Amino acid sequence: MAMENGALERETEAAARPGATAVGPGTSAAAPDPQWGGDLLDLDAYLRRIGYEGPRTATVETLFDLHRMHKAAIAFENLDVALERGVSLQLDDVQRKLVDSGRGGYCFEHNLLFAAVLERLGFPVTRLLARVRLGRRQIRYRAHTVLAVGAGYELWLADAGFGAEGLIEPVPLHSGSVAKAGAWSWRVLREVDQWVLQTLRDGDWFDLYAFRVEQHFPPDFEVSNHYTAHHARSAFTGKVVAMRGTEDVQQTLRDRELTTRHADDVIERTALTADEVVDLLRGTFAIRLTDRDAHLLRRRLAFLASQGASKSPKPSPTPLQEA
Repeated sequence: MAMENGALERETEAAARPGATAVGPGTSAAAPDPQWGGDLLDLDAYLRRIGYEGPRTATVETLFDLHRMHKAAIAFENLDVALERGVSLQLDDVQRKLVDSGRGGYCFEHNLLFAAVLERLGFPVTRLLARVRLGRRQIRYRAHTVLAVGAGYELWLADAGFGAEGLIEPVPLHSGSVAKAGAWSWRVLREVDQWVLQTLRDGDWFDLYAFRVEQHFPPDFEVSNHYTAHHARSAFTGKVVAMRGTEDVQQTLRDRELTTRHADDVIERTALTADEVVDLLRGTFAIRLTDRDAHLLRRRLAFLASQGASKSPKPSPTPLQEA
């Protein structure tokens, strides 16, 4: 589908790879930009982590397989933020955590790692910052990372790190494009000078986030990440968060409550003990926790419960709704 706005089309193509269009089958992109630390990536270790054994070629099929397998293997979680450690975006630190240590991470970690992997395989990639909406239109800070990826002579929106409602597979970056995986659907729309990703909820399209295709630099992500990991108004400080989304179910853990959205849009909420939270993180979310981290999380959950004991109970929003 051709884009309706020629200026936006030129901007999108240039952002994917300055001076070139998206790659086609059997071609390769320019060498990765060293400012992102891609030379530090252990590609073999990453591919073992997600269980990928397919061809290492810059094709649409490879992009889809990697996206699906990354999403399935590496959890979305904020445990370092919850334990007030902060989050490093240096690629060697991200790899040590998500690949070598069997942990998960949040969007900055997921998508900066995924971008480095794609570039090493020959895909042109542009790292972007997005504003989370979740149905609300007010302007918020840029708290999310997404990728524009060239493959098969097209540009694709890739996002392995949005959490429960995030993409399972990439979607073409054309206005009106729809992607479907299992019970869930997503749509990309152009809105004036930006793009919006939507998901289908209860039969209606629901805004997830908005973004512009433009060049960003590592300091842009450092600033956004610092706010997200440390500011009192961030969606991820002062709470324990983990998310996973499969073709059949979307699950969000917030402190000691698990919210599960089923394929028929039925939502159930389950109250958990601190021990059950640790078991859930290690089991359902497949996060490798050390005994020390498990102990610290139990203490943190007990503290958060004591802080909230005097407050009137009310339905819990998802973490991203607070962003």
